[in-house]
Amino acid sequence: MTAASATVHEHITDAIKSPSLIRLAPNVVLARFETMKVYAALGAVRTLLDRGTVRPGQTLVDSSSGIYALALAMACHRYGLRCHIVASTTVDAGMRAQLEVLGAEVDQMPPSEDLRLDQERRVRRVRQLLAQRPDMHWMRQYHDAVHYAGYAELAELVAAALPPGPVTVVGSVGTGASTGGLVERLRLDDPDVRLLGVQPFGSVTFGSERFPDPDAIIAGIGSSIPFENVRHRLYDRLHWLGFSHAMAGAVGLLREHAVFAGLSTGAAYLATRWEARRHPERTHLVIGADTGHRYVERVFSRHAEALDPAVLWPSEIGSLAELTPPWSTMDWARRPYFGAGGVSDSREVTAL
Repeated sequence: MTAASATVHEHITDAIKSPSLIRLAPNVVLARFETMKVYAALGAVRTLLDRGTVRPGQTLVDSSSGIYALALAMACHRYGLRCHIVASTTVDAGMRAQLEVLGAEVDQMPPSEDLRLDQERRVRRVRQLLAQRPDMHWMRQYHDAVHYAGYAELAELVAAALPPGPVTVVGSVGTGASTGGLVERLRLDDPDVRLLGVQPFGSVTFGSERFPDPDAIIAGIGSSIPFENVRHRLYDRLHWLGFSHAMAGAVGLLREHAVFAGLSTGAAYLATRWEARRHPERTHLVIGADTGHRYVERVFSRHAEALDPAVLWPSEIGSLAELTPPWSTMDWARRPYFGAGGVSDSREVTAL
């Protein structure tokens, strides 16, 4: 019997960055990550070092609600850089402890139920730090296009693993870099690759800000402030889902497939169930950005309350004026968006 080969990695980031690819249905594959933003952080830090924009020993600073903070701290650990995180009030004790043990300085915002206030406080604190310590480099994960760089490697992995034929990528929009970076690279070889973005109600990114749903935004799916890294022209279709539906998807994914993943993955999974039935000829790649550990109390411990995904369906709409909770979907058709917070065809910027 021949022993299975295994790779010995030089750093933990190499071991955890690649996803597990799991077939959920004949035409649905889940890319399930421990933390997807390792690709973004590694790609960004390597690029900045290669350009000479930052140097070993320098301090990198950014604001984060969780998984990017850990990814950046690990990238700094790998490349001999210092790390300073301005953390959202939502960062839990376990995440904060990991950051501190990794050597990151952590400023955490005070408790707040207002996500916009939390985000504004974080940006204000970053600006204060930069004024006090101009040698710091602000990573600007929401705005600096350097965060697209790392996803080219992921695209090569995905292209090699998926079967031949048309592909649809389904993922939360968030900062825009993960879905955007992946699909931009995939479309170099196949312009027909479709991108379906998932948004919460309450996000300015694709015009649902009049329907507040702070629980879903906190999960990193959307934002109450504009993100310059979102390139609206990349998206073929949008799904807007409320917290209860994202929760139904996350609990359903665990119950049906034994996959423990986060709230954004649950929302993407629910959208994909509906899309895959309508387009059986396409392989649907669902992005599962992180595990479910951050959501144990708010989501999984309440599993008895979760709605049954099998009886949920969206309202098909033709314009943003028709948006309606708890779930709407619309063809976006790769067009720009200049609504509230909309800045299409974004490129690298220096500040909010």
